[in-house]
Amino acid sequence: MIEVLALGFIKRALLAGIMTSVVAGYYGTFIVQRGMSFLGNGLAHAAFGGVALALLLGQEPLYIAIPFTVAVALLITYVRNRTGLAPDTVIGIFFALSMALGIVFLSRIPTYTTDAFAYLFGSILSVTATDVWAAVLLVVLALISIPLWSRWAYATFDHESALADRLNVNAHDYILSVLIAVTIVVSAKVIGIVLISAFLVVPAAAARLVSRRFLSMTVWSMIFGAISVLIGLILSYEVDTPSGATIILVQTAVFVVCFAFAALTKRRRPVMR
Repeated sequence: MIEVLALGFIKRALLAGIMTSVVAGYYGTFIVQRGMSFLGNGLAHAAFGGVALALLLGQEPLYIAIPFTVAVALLITYVRNRTGLAPDTVIGIFFALSMALGIVFLSRIPTYTTDAFAYLFGSILSVTATDVWAAVLLVVLALISIPLWSRWAYATFDHESALADRLNVNAHDYILSVLIAVTIVVSAKVIGIVLISAFLVVPAAAARLVSRRFLSMTVWSMIFGAISVLIGLILSYEVDTPSGATIILVQTAVFVVCFAFAALTKRRRPVMR
C-alpha cells in the first residue's frame, strides 16, 4: 500500500479525489435533505454538454464545462422559481437539452477522442495538475461559503419561516446551485459523469442514517466521502477495476453498514435539527 501511495499519479489522484469528495459530501447533505438528488444527475449531464463543446472547440474541458454547467444551473433555478413547475420537471427538461447538445457537439468532432470517455466514466488516475488546482478551488469556495451554511440549513428545514424572516431564499438557492454545478464539473474527471450523482448522494444518505443533527450529518458525509475515495482508489489499483465505479461501490458498502447500524439501534429516520 505504501508503494502504491508513493506513485506520483496516485498522489495526484488521491489529492484530487479526497478534496472533491469532501466538498461533494458538504453540498450533498443539502441535496439529500431537500430531496433534490435528481439535480445532481441533471447537472452532471449538463456538464457532459459543456465537455463536448470544449472538445469540439479544442479547449481545456474545465474552462468551457464550468461556465456551461453554471449557466444551466442558474436557468434551472430561474425557471423553477418563475413557473412553479416541479423541480424534477424543470431539471428533466435541461437534462435532455444538455445531453442532446452534447451528442450533437461530439458528432461534429472530426477525430476520435478519449477525453469524452474520461469524463463520462471517470479517469481519476489520469488527473492533471489543472484538475488538482480545480479541486483546490472547490475547497476554497466551500470554505468561503461556510458563513452561509446556517442560512442554507434554515431554508432547508423551514422554507416558510426563512421567507418570513426575510431571508433571501431565492438568492441563496442560486448560490448553492452554482457551487453544486462547479463541484460536479470538477468531480467529473474523478468519478465520471455517469456516476457523479451517486458521488453526491450516497455519502450524505449514509450520514443521514447515523446522525441526529444536520451539522453532524454534514461532517459524517464528508468523512464517508473521503474514506471511500481512499479505499476505492487503492482497491481499483490493486484489483485493476475502474476507479470511479470502485469508489461508488465502496460508498454503497458504507451506506449498507450505516443502514444496518440504524436498524440495529432503532434509529430509523432520526429527527434532524
